Amino acid sequence: MTATRAKLSVMMFLEYFVYGAWYVTAGTYLTETLKFSGSRVGLAYGSMGIAAMISPFFIGMIADRFFSSERVMAILLIVGGVVLYYVSTLHAFVPFYVLLIIYALTFMPTLALANSISFDHIEDPARDFPKIRVLGTIGWIVAGLLVSFMGIESTAIPMKIAAGASLLFGLFSLTLPHTPPHAAGQPLRARDVLGLDALSLFKDKSFTVFVVGSFLLVIPLQFYYTFTNAFLNEAGMARAAAKMTMGQGSELFFMLLLPWFLTRLGIKRIMLLGMAAWAIRYAFFAFGNVGPTVWMLYAGILVHGVCYDFFFVSGQIYVDQQATLKIRAAAQGLIAFVTLGIGNVIGSWLSGLVVQAYQTVGANGVITHDWRSIWLIPATGSAVIFVIFLFWFKPSVAVKPPADEMEMPIAA
Repeated sequence: MTATRAKLSVMMFLEYFVYGAWYVTAGTYLTETLKFSGSRVGLAYGSMGIAAMISPFFIGMIADRFFSSERVMAILLIVGGVVLYYVSTLHAFVPFYVLLIIYALTFMPTLALANSISFDHIEDPARDFPKIRVLGTIGWIVAGLLVSFMGIESTAIPMKIAAGASLLFGLFSLTLPHTPPHAAGQPLRARDVLGLDALSLFKDKSFTVFVVGSFLLVIPLQFYYTFTNAFLNEAGMARAAAKMTMGQGSELFFMLLLPWFLTRLGIKRIMLLGMAAWAIRYAFFAFGNVGPTVWMLYAGILVHGVCYDFFFVSGQIYVDQQATLKIRAAAQGLIAFVTLGIGNVIGSWLSGLVVQAYQTVGANGVITHDWRSIWLIPATGSAVIFVIFLFWFKPSVAVKPPADEMEMPIAA
């Protein structure tokens, strides 16, 4: 392994270690310790979606034109580390929420910057990038295991760990290979920054159905990311964060199988399997417990690879092959804006409202939930979206994974 590739691998490990250290267990901390209502927990998680909508503009206007990527990343991570540490000391919702949005605005651009730095310094992206990016998933898993085995899931310590790691990562970023701004001196067009050229794809009705379906599916998806850790802890599962990392292991496994499935079943069947998996997962959570049906809880975690890879990664492949080379980046940016941005914000908010509706505060101040009723709502929503796709999604061209798409980057 060359020195450059080693640095890029460490970069990916730290990127997702910082993310995973606090994001997975924040729902438990906010619910059990800070006593935030479900709607406020949903708003807090939606802060990352707000940042996801804004960060592409930042990357397009600043990082691509004026400063080297590694220096921008270093500044964002150092500032973000300071902000996140301060967030961990806050107990009132309004200042907590405002500062968390500010932190998200510093962190979300680093996800794209880490990818762009990697692509700039590897010879064969299709061959080399997945081997580097997989360290990100490992970083997420290590963070979850660390937080879980330290027994700090319901405390502010995971945020402090992430803050410290962010500061170290920021300093490390200054040692990354120099990556100058590629669009320096080029005119800044709003059309390019907004990715408006990708709107031409909506002439295809199936593409429109895909975008709408992706947006709708992200809404029940946020129930998982926002409240699963709180649910498992409330249900009495020991070391819940550690056990949730089985989902990332599943993601790695099914990523390897995805090309095989795509060539045999086609894009529509694969995406339908992914949607069905979301409905099945939530049904498992609804009827599982830490007693006789604990296997349902483990199954709900392990099915994560099918849920994510079969729909969202397959969707990236579909978009890539529907778009021409000229608008390919804009098309991927459009999907990210709709799902990671708008869908994330709305899904986090709605999931919070649902959880709050089935929330009970006991005389001793302990918060409990009717989790069965809660999980049946996203299960039903996922099933409805499945039906929409079944009848209205009719891709005009059979989509197969090309050679350079066989190993796509994995999102934790």
